[in-house]
Amino acid sequence: MKLRTIALAGAALVALATPGWAQGTYPNQMVRIVVPFSAGSVTDSLARILADKLSDVWKQQVIVENRPGLPGTTSVAKGQADGYTLMLTSNGHTIANVINKNILFDPVKDFAGVTKIASVPMVAVVPPDLPVKTMADFLALAKEKPGKLNFSSAGIASTTYLSSELLKQAAKIDIVHVPYKGTPEATTAVIRGDAQLYFTPIPLAQELTAGNKVRAIAINSNARSDQMPDVPAVKETVPSYDYDSWFAVLAPAATPKAVITKASEDIAKVLKMPDVIEKLKAQGAVASPTTPDALDAQVKREAERYTKALHDAGVGTN
Repeated sequence: MKLRTIALAGAALVALATPGWAQGTYPNQMVRIVVPFSAGSVTDSLARILADKLSDVWKQQVIVENRPGLPGTTSVAKGQADGYTLMLTSNGHTIANVINKNILFDPVKDFAGVTKIASVPMVAVVPPDLPVKTMADFLALAKEKPGKLNFSSAGIASTTYLSSELLKQAAKIDIVHVPYKGTPEATTAVIRGDAQLYFTPIPLAQELTAGNKVRAIAINSNARSDQMPDVPAVKETVPSYDYDSWFAVLAPAATPKAVITKASEDIAKVLKMPDVIEKLKAQGAVASPTTPDALDAQVKREAERYTKALHDAGVGTN
């Protein structure tokens, strides 16, 4: 009995000594936010807005580390689960294992949700000379000319791809995916008329429509955006369409619950700050914090849903 008591006491001391274990002491050292995208991306911009404010709230240095692609995500999945390494990523994370064979992590099982940061509504734009003014017009044209219209994207699993692929499946239209190297090329394709549909963030959509380079016909948020109130939601034409282009903070799966809760609550406070809301708005983002459990459920649900959608599109079935 005496030995058992000593062992239990020792275990308790180890737990208390673990950095970030006690909610009241986390964080007490520098925190890294890994971004598996390049500098200048929307994900990177959101991470830097968050890191700047968290440094003030936590009185600790919070740095953003850009590690594009699978290496960045893998480093977090296999990293120390103490709350001092977090990751800010997009919802493309949920299907990483569908489009990449032999990856070293499971997008669902190897991560714990901290909180969603924001949703970034995407605007459906078409070339200005395409004879459509509404989403209903576009769908009618697509059904009139099956297989003849293209949609551009910045690559499979990107928000620009999923926005259109889910529309294609929900509306039961036959349009052809043309992937490009990145966002600039995919945007240029629709401006030139090489592609007839593209989903782009609000700030770029506003810039392009103001210059009459494209025509905006719908937005993929659940309701109209106050930034472009005259642009109808896709759901107004296709009620079954549902797509949330979100960005969120995740941590290694074994991160202590107390640390996850503390980080989630503090990030939620940051996302309510007026200047942060304005900075997010400049990125076309809408702050949308969630509880860790709610984010875990969303990641699991969307991993299943988008895996099926990609398989239906012939992606990841080989």
